[in-house]
Amino acid sequence: MVRRHFVDGQFGQIHVRVARPANPTHRPLACLHMSPKSSRIYARFMEKMAEDRIVIAHDYPGFGESDAPPATPHVSVEDYATSLWDVVDALDLGTVDIAGYHTGALVTAEAARQRPAQSGNLIMIGAPVITPDEIAHFEATYETIPLDPEGTRFLKMWKAVQAHAGTGMTLEMMSASFAENLRGGENYEWGHRAAFAYAPRYPDIVSALPNRIAVINPDDDLRQQTLRIADHLRNGEIVDHPEWSHGFLDTDTDRAVAEFRRLLSLS
Repeated sequence: MVRRHFVDGQFGQIHVRVARPANPTHRPLACLHMSPKSSRIYARFMEKMAEDRIVIAHDYPGFGESDAPPATPHVSVEDYATSLWDVVDALDLGTVDIAGYHTGALVTAEAARQRPAQSGNLIMIGAPVITPDEIAHFEATYETIPLDPEGTRFLKMWKAVQAHAGTGMTLEMMSASFAENLRGGENYEWGHRAAFAYAPRYPDIVSALPNRIAVINPDDDLRQQTLRIADHLRNGEIVDHPEWSHGFLDTDTDRAVAEFRRLLSLS
């Protein structure tokens, strides 16, 4: 069963989902979400993944049910990584394996950089190496849309959710994903902004990590950028999954759990 808790962090309370088996036999797994979502993307996955290990997923500051950071200075990937360690410390988990999705992949690398002694094997779902031109394009694409009476922000957001939906995602799943975007309020693009600011450093950070890194590359909007991470993996590989796209943790949960178990067992 997944239970929800709050712990204290640098910007206030952090909301975290925790699944605990009766007798864990493997290292805990910490799961880091994409932007602008929350730990909810892992909820179904956690129930099955936690059969033999503690699994946690927290909301970054400003997303889900976690308290928001101040508007200035801009929240950063470094802050999101620190929030993970706030949770790990509060739950007394020690060393953890870490998995991150898109923005979460960058947070995964930064978390391992911050505390190498507490970081085990890493899984990144999408590990984008982004060129300066692509960063400029993404910054324009994910610029905050001002509120207006016509609901322009929400119409574009809903269309984007539909455009990115993977095979098997129902309208109900898309609606739940859309709702997570709304929970960010006026901060909903802060995660993308943090990711784009960190992106130029990301390949070098990954290159310096000694951890085993498995990169799952689904058929999504960062597929081509993720292929570029191959030259920066000291100990790891890209695992191609063209049958998966956004939502696969919900639509193909059993196979996702099996793949995570396999990848975390490699050394």
